[in-house]
Amino acid sequence: MKSHKIAYWITTSLIFLMEGVLVALTGWSQMSIDGITGLGYPLYFVSLLASFKILGSIVLMFPQFPRNMKEWAYAGFGIDFISAFVSIWAVAGFGSMLILPVVAMVLLAISYNSYHKLNS
Repeated sequence: MKSHKIAYWITTSLIFLMEGVLVALTGWSQMSIDGITGLGYPLYFVSLLASFKILGSIVLMFPQFPRNMKEWAYAGFGIDFISAFVSIWAVAGFGSMLILPVVAMVLLAISYNSYHKLNS
């Protein structure tokens, strides 16, 4: 039980830092805007994606949120990471940038698995 709790808090904290704090600080920077529009997405998608990432990371991090909200946040991040992988692959081809969404998806899977083991 203790190992599941440690795994949950480490992976969830990393997701919170990557998808919440980092996005809140740099989500509307020119580099972020260029990265998302460079993948072919419209400019308004930058605000939409950043807002949902920040909200989702808050829901995952704090235990006060209901279980169904956490499930939606996990699903949203899963869709986000899979979409990031496909988008990068379609635009830039197979390369080192594909590692980022894969690592994020692995962290998300460990967090999700640990979350369910803690709550069963």
